[in-house]
Amino acid sequence: MTPRKCIAKTPGSPSRRCERLKDEVYRQMYRLEASRPGAELALAIALLHAWIASDTEANMPQSREWLMKLCPICLPMIEATQKVREDEKQCAQ
Repeated sequence: MTPRKCIAKTPGSPSRRCERLKDEVYRQMYRLEASRPGAELALAIALLHAWIASDTEANMPQSREWLMKLCPICLPMIEATQKVREDEKQCAQ
């Protein structure tokens, strides 16, 4: 069995799954902007779920386009949060 077949799919139509994944990514982006602990990991995981779904669903090309526009925004957000947290740790020492 390939790894992709092991991933549980969200019930519903592909467009409904796409919207749920988008909602989750935006939710995690908001949490990251609000400086919630662990939000950067949750955003990275949400993005990975979205990429996997866009790769496994044949009729989700619009989600791939959306991801290609959104990832250049999300990745610097994640990196900046990690840098701030590393700087805070260094200052605390």
